[in-house]
Amino acid sequence: MQSNKRESQVLAEAGKPNTILPLAHMLAVSGGGDAGAFAAGLIAGWTAHGTRPLFKVVTGISAGALVAPFAFLGSEYDGVIRYVSNAIGPKDIFHSRNVLTRFASDGIADSKPLSRLIAKYVSAEILTAIASEYSKGRILLIGTTDLDSGRPVTWNMGAIASSQASGALDLFRNIMLASMSIPGAVSPVMIDVEVDGKQFQEMHVDGGVITQVFLYPPTTIMELSKSTGAPLRRDRNFYIIRNGTLDPQWSGTKRRTLNIGGRAISTLIQTQGISDLERIYRMAQQDGADFNLAFIGADFDVTHERKFDGEYMKRLFDYSFQLSAKGYPWHSSLPSQKN
Repeated sequence: MQSNKRESQVLAEAGKPNTILPLAHMLAVSGGGDAGAFAAGLIAGWTAHGTRPLFKVVTGISAGALVAPFAFLGSEYDGVIRYVSNAIGPKDIFHSRNVLTRFASDGIADSKPLSRLIAKYVSAEILTAIASEYSKGRILLIGTTDLDSGRPVTWNMGAIASSQASGALDLFRNIMLASMSIPGAVSPVMIDVEVDGKQFQEMHVDGGVITQVFLYPPTTIMELSKSTGAPLRRDRNFYIIRNGTLDPQWSGTKRRTLNIGGRAISTLIQTQGISDLERIYRMAQQDGADFNLAFIGADFDVTHERKFDGEYMKRLFDYSFQLSAKGYPWHSSLPSQKN
């Protein structure tokens, strides 16, 4: 409601007062590790096609958190999206710890390389640009997981950018880092908080621990309409980019503890991701929004032996870029909903 008020004020100042706000385009970018190159290529190709809209809302989680701020700011940042998604390798993301210290530490690797990458591209100027768009009623959200409380946390990145607090830039960067910090694989991000005058630290990790993709709580629009006594009259387009496939992928699993555990977790994440899409699809139906879904198709059959393989990411970026530059065939429903 607050963002809509800001948007209405900007429109009124521009001589366009209207009780019905214009069509709102909303973009959600999922997690997916190195498959985040899919979203990057699709967004850049969307620009090339000439049909990419200005988004009212952009959300990102895990790998999507690295793309979301630049997708939010617009096509002039496509070069950054291209670089951070297909011109990096494992050494640009994490630094493996010594075998003897891994299990005594808070992660197998530390994410200092990723922290430096974020710091390079998320500058004070970027924060100023995001704050400017926030003042116009646009919304940028990034999700993390508060591991101690076991709860998802949605961060209003525009509000942080606009706060003018001395630690705003560091907090903004740390939230992005936390959203991509896979628990156990890399160190968590400790975020300072104050409660009742006392100082604490919260342990934040990958937002994908709880959800793979999100837009807004499913009941928000209905509840707001009831509380205000009038419907929130606004047409919406949902664009959901899933950095992964929809169908389970076969993978031979070795009879080893780590291999079995890892395969079980990846299967859980796959299933959770589909459930997230179904939730957003139902939300679109409930709120009268136009649902548009993109995902990695079965025709992309490139395999990779290690995470953040540069060649794999480049080919995935090129795959989605070519599809999008020609006009991506967005799916208006989930395949399971078509019959």
